[in-house]
Amino acid sequence: MGAQERTQREKAILESAIKLFNEKGYHATKMDEVAKGAKISKGLTYFYFKNKEDLYMAVTRKAFEGLKDVFRDVFRTKNKNGLQMLVDLVQKYLDYSQENRMYYQAILNFMGMLNLYNNHELRKSIDPLILESEHFQKLLDIHHDCGKFGIQMVSLGIKDGSIRPELQPEITFYTIWSMLIGYERLSGPVNYENKEIKIHIDNWKPGFIRLMQDMLKGSIQASRPNVVQGSLF
Repeated sequence: MGAQERTQREKAILESAIKLFNEKGYHATKMDEVAKGAKISKGLTYFYFKNKEDLYMAVTRKAFEGLKDVFRDVFRTKNKNGLQMLVDLVQKYLDYSQENRMYYQAILNFMGMLNLYNNHELRKSIDPLILESEHFQKLLDIHHDCGKFGIQMVSLGIKDGSIRPELQPEITFYTIWSMLIGYERLSGPVNYENKEIKIHIDNWKPGFIRLMQDMLKGSIQASRPNVVQGSLF
């Protein structure tokens, strides 16, 4: 079997799985349905992916790679300062979460799983078939790739003066990311008609972005702090 044929079959299986996960959900999807959608035998499907858990981790890995493309494309944008990049990232991140619902849910599911994985006792509650998946192991290596681009955007903003100089890049970016996850999770309750709070989804997003900008810029123009040299003794 050639490498090209293998790649094509893996792609067909993943596309079939993604379609079914979108339509039926992960738990209701069966491997024989995935094989049928990919137009290959069930046995051959198991040759490429050991089980449904392994397949779902492969889909999650693909989701992270797609999100990483969003971060990378924003970071490579020319003629924009760090703050402008972060504003663009907010919009594109939220677009990704809305346009790729199953992918985004897989990403959040993996993030939640890491809370269990990082605790040796709670790790036992994770399905062993997931822990054995080579795609899960790869996800452990790549899941911070998006954050690395975000941290670089904040660092660039501090350097070019568009972001407050006293902010710490890592803490700042992961705070922004947590805000984005919260925004996406709360967009349903905010958009729900029968609510008593006076907020509408159409004015929440621009308000969210303005608040983030104000937090990053501060109340005064960002400037580099003066370096004070002192003696240790």
